[in-house]
Amino acid sequence: MTIENIRATHSERGSAIRQRLAEFREVWQSGSDARLWEELVFCIFTAGASARMGLRSVEAVKPLLFEGAHEDLAERLRGVHRYPVARSGYIVSTREHLQGDCGLRLRERLASFTDPLERRDWLARERGIKGLGYKEASHFLRNIGLNGYAILDKHILRSLVELGITESPGPPATRGKYLEIEKRLRSFAEDAQIDFDELDLVLWSMKTGEILK
Repeated sequence: MTIENIRATHSERGSAIRQRLAEFREVWQSGSDARLWEELVFCIFTAGASARMGLRSVEAVKPLLFEGAHEDLAERLRGVHRYPVARSGYIVSTREHLQGDCGLRLRERLASFTDPLERRDWLARERGIKGLGYKEASHFLRNIGLNGYAILDKHILRSLVELGITESPGPPATRGKYLEIEKRLRSFAEDAQIDFDELDLVLWSMKTGEILK
């Protein structure tokens, strides 16, 4: 992987990538709180799994997202998700916490943050929100149209090693390390003259062959 073939891929896929980012922005502009909650659940499902598994899992439990019990969610996830019991527990715990915290009015709660980093810190570090670290908190925020967050999944991290930006493909273990790698990626985007949010989807599509979410 080189800066040249990244630029070439961006030139080739840029229109489709910008369309996908526009779809994400539409979620923030006009999506309901129910839609935001669904996207948060999707990101809980993708942690330790894949985007495809996350999509299938959301479809399996969609009728239960707001009131389904742990056992019922787990039953729907068997044979669909790798961790049916754990992930259904995360959903119930997070739902109960957010109902108490903001009445599940996610748009209002997220909009209350003036600092984008504090917004992500809340998602990644709030004790009542289960299953989200910095990667999936960033993933969620990007998927609902809030830009400027690096999604440091295995595909992006491997790309950064190949480019000589980082030394290890292992996930950053601390907030400070996440911010450090994010800063390096932002600097690379500037050097490559590619929009930071578009770069994530360029690299991801180069590793997976598709532009997903």
